[in-house]
Amino acid sequence: MTHPVPEPASEDLLRRLAPQVLGALVRRYGHFDAAEDAVQEALLAAAGQWPEEGRPRNPRGWLIRVASRRLTDQLRSEDARRRREETAAALTPRDEFVAPPPGEGRAPAADDTLTLLFLCCSADLPAAGRIALTLRAVGGLTTAEIARALLVPEATMAQRISRAKRRIKTSASPFGTRDGQENAARLADVLHVLYLIFNEGYTASSGRELQRADLATEAIRLTRAVHALLPDDGEVAGLLALMLLTDARRAARTGSDGSLIPLAEQDRTRWDRAAVAEGVMLVSDALTRTPLGPYQLRAAIAAVHDEAASDADTDWAEILALYEVLVRLVPGPAERLGHAVAVAMVHGPRRALDLLPALDDDDRLAGNHRLEAVRAHLLEMAGDRAAARAAYAKAAGLTLSTPERRYLRSRAARIAE
Repeated sequence: MTHPVPEPASEDLLRRLAPQVLGALVRRYGHFDAAEDAVQEALLAAAGQWPEEGRPRNPRGWLIRVASRRLTDQLRSEDARRRREETAAALTPRDEFVAPPPGEGRAPAADDTLTLLFLCCSADLPAAGRIALTLRAVGGLTTAEIARALLVPEATMAQRISRAKRRIKTSASPFGTRDGQENAARLADVLHVLYLIFNEGYTASSGRELQRADLATEAIRLTRAVHALLPDDGEVAGLLALMLLTDARRAARTGSDGSLIPLAEQDRTRWDRAAVAEGVMLVSDALTRTPLGPYQLRAAIAAVHDEAASDADTDWAEILALYEVLVRLVPGPAERLGHAVAVAMVHGPRRALDLLPALDDDDRLAGNHRLEAVRAHLLEMAGDRAAARAAYAKAAGLTLSTPERRYLRSRAARIAE
């Protein structure tokens, strides 16, 4: 029985609960594909019923119960009578899945989203499949969003996700296992996925809003959970620090009309100083007692930005030194692009522009607007107004984010004046 309250279903709530519900079903029953279908049916049921009947007191429990019924019905219809009879007991949802009586808001015994996170990063899956499946199941991203985040064609990503689902269906690994050694083996992929989810939340790859705060917040929550599991891992601490230091600027990144405000022009009094302090503490501690890693370096760069009283006070020489170490560890296109910006701030835009042709040949940046946006910024710094205007216009045509497109077009228009 549900206990209606005035709040109806909300898209944000359902999106946040979806991976938790999927994790609970997969941990209990396995059958990843079937569980995913059952969760989708439960979400549709909630979207239809809650606005009329009111939201249950325990929305998560309601969704798990409904999805469990859908899943067990499906499994029973597919199995022979003998198999149904043998597994009927096993297919009965646990007590923890049932919505508690009023006033007894029981929390689940385990974080099912974290269980799902490590499951999707199973060693039985190829690395690319782990990342894609986790972004879909845990991050709630669409196939198109995942393709853009990973810089691959959408059709390729759809095939990758399908293969991962088939592979995990036949996996020999037990669902819900979170053994310490297994966690360590999967950790690099887990951190990479969490980083991608956070980035999509902090700067959405498409749509009318610059940010998807729900995704960024969920990525931080999950990273905190991983940090609680592995408190002595420097890269986990570094990633959590990076997220906190970056998310601290969220309130200052958009104007009242939703327009993008670049870092150099943000009102730093609106930054979350508590998040900055926690991030600085985490990365400082990790740098002094653990092996150096890419997330620690990225967090250290973010800390230099956040600790500067103004944009003019930013210690770009320190940022450049950190980037030079980072690109030796991770010579990826995003890292090299950030390095080019730091070079421009220390040695001038012309030297930075000389670094971009090598990135033009990187297939991972083909069709990505960020390279053109950086090129435009450097050309503007160098005083080449016509080339800068053309590069801003090209970048605007490549992005699928409405706020970014408007910002890039405004830069081009300002140069033309």
